[in-house]
Amino acid sequence: MITIEEVAAYPIHEDERLEHIAHTFGSKFFHLQLEPLNCVLSAELAPAYKGGLSELYALSNGGSYLAPPSDENHDVVCENGFVGTLSAQAFGIASSMLAFSHLSFSGNEELAQMCAEHYHLLYGYATHHPEANAILQTIA
Repeated sequence: MITIEEVAAYPIHEDERLEHIAHTFGSKFFHLQLEPLNCVLSAELAPAYKGGLSELYALSNGGSYLAPPSDENHDVVCENGFVGTLSAQAFGIASSMLAFSHLSFSGNEELAQMCAEHYHLLYGYATHHPEANAILQTIA
């Protein structure tokens, strides 16, 4: 019998944010590229999204993602034709996956590899999320 380990997410407290980022993404601190791109992609997905500092979540499989700090839902309109409503968490997962995907095609091989790995770690979490279907339709 094959078992799939469930991936858990937990918030990173603001006091631990920089240390977690440095530990997770290394000393090159590429996170400075991820957060602004995530904000831009979030605004493209949900026109009513106003931006702001996102909350950082760590995953038990070594991944992470950013999500809006509120519990409000986000109405998304995607270039792929999907239109739907996602919770703040699902919205954050989807926009983080899109940002990781985008950066995985960067000209910087180290950054591209790291982002591809983090995309797949987050994908492993997203597929078991209660809103998995909407998340996957958002990123398709």
